[in-house]
Amino acid sequence: MLDADVTTLDRLGEQTTELLQLLIRNACVNDGTPDSGDETRSADLLADHLQGVGLDFVTHAPLPRRASLVARIEGTDPQAPTVCLMGHTDVVPVSPAGWQRDPFGGELVDGEVWGRGAIDMLNLTASMAVATRHLAATGWKPRGTLIYFAVADEEAGGHFGAEWLADNAYDDIKADYVLTESGGLAMRTPTGTHVTVTVAEKGIAWRRIRVRGTPGHGSMPFGTDNALVKAAEVVRRLHAYRPQARINDIWRAYAQAVDVDDDTRAALLDPARVYGACQAIAATSPGVARFAHACTHTTFSPNVVAGGVKTNVVPDTVDIDVDIRTLPGETAPDVADHLAAALGDMAATVEIVPIQDGLSSASPVTGELWDAVGRAVRRQYPDAGLVPRITAGGTDARFYRERGATAYGFGLYSPQVGPGDFASRFHGNDERVDVESLRMTTQLWLDVVTDLLG
Repeated sequence: MLDADVTTLDRLGEQTTELLQLLIRNACVNDGTPDSGDETRSADLLADHLQGVGLDFVTHAPLPRRASLVARIEGTDPQAPTVCLMGHTDVVPVSPAGWQRDPFGGELVDGEVWGRGAIDMLNLTASMAVATRHLAATGWKPRGTLIYFAVADEEAGGHFGAEWLADNAYDDIKADYVLTESGGLAMRTPTGTHVTVTVAEKGIAWRRIRVRGTPGHGSMPFGTDNALVKAAEVVRRLHAYRPQARINDIWRAYAQAVDVDDDTRAALLDPARVYGACQAIAATSPGVARFAHACTHTTFSPNVVAGGVKTNVVPDTVDIDVDIRTLPGETAPDVADHLAAALGDMAATVEIVPIQDGLSSASPVTGELWDAVGRAVRRQYPDAGLVPRITAGGTDARFYRERGATAYGFGLYSPQVGPGDFASRFHGNDERVDVESLRMTTQLWLDVVTDLLG
């Protein structure tokens, strides 16, 4: 592990804060269309930050202005492991009216950096860059290779980012161990401190449900075959659908560490009671309730509706895009069965088109990386143990897991960031992160990679 003095760590934390502010201001908003994102702005910014310390660079841009950056510190021992610090540079769209501050201002207010991407995941992308540059600047010569990977298009499935590089330039990013987003929360409970490590993620099965009708004049709606009216019923049925809960080992380990009373914990571990437990928790901790529900159920969220041509024309086609996230072990036929059960007699009257598919993936909770993360965490939370978790959202970790790498979602957050805050700020209003978490995460990367790579 790295022995850096407090002054150095404070200085690196300040660099991370400043770099995060600049990344937020770049506003690399990915709305899912090929010409959005413009991540080249942040790839260039990060390349400028990493210049001058002997790092090797390569960029890949499968589309104009959609660049990903790869920097390396080569190891001296070909048999030693390769570690990749992977952070994405794109962010999701935002509704400014719901924010207290400019979502792309990158303001530092009362010890917190505000802005879209502050916690998903420009905070980690910035801290990884600062840690990588510091190691190179100090002349660190590792046994194994360190890769810094600032990747585009994560927020739309990785087609022009990690997936493209995995398929077309894997040698540039190939790693044995990968650290990326969505873990690192410290949960203080009567049994001690538990820090979360995301070791798995749910599968993705986005579907477009196309509802057909018959066009007609909007001034005479009686008895018309209105596709929008039928689409509303489709949405209602999807919202009302309650698939059977399933409890897996990762959720079981996580629920054992949550600070709840014994009866609530028992309910969270009981497939017949977990839905009711989520309803009860929602009254005081809606973010926690949403997470608990997502970890124990396949979920269906109708999020986009498109149809109709004019106010006075009865629509004949309406498309509903549904975000479906599957539990481990479920496949496309299971998704079809779920939709048939949810839609009932309407299933035979609609068209269902796949938009995106990806199986659930998981990494082991043993081995070199797990142990190194634990040692690094205990330098900052001395009494902490690690607890695995599954994430409801998808990450680029799956492209590595598919190729045999161990990939964890991590970082490290101060006690100011609780599970409810963490869940609500992802893709939500008033996204922000405290500077102490930024300092802690920067130190974490230094500790983990020097421990693993020597």
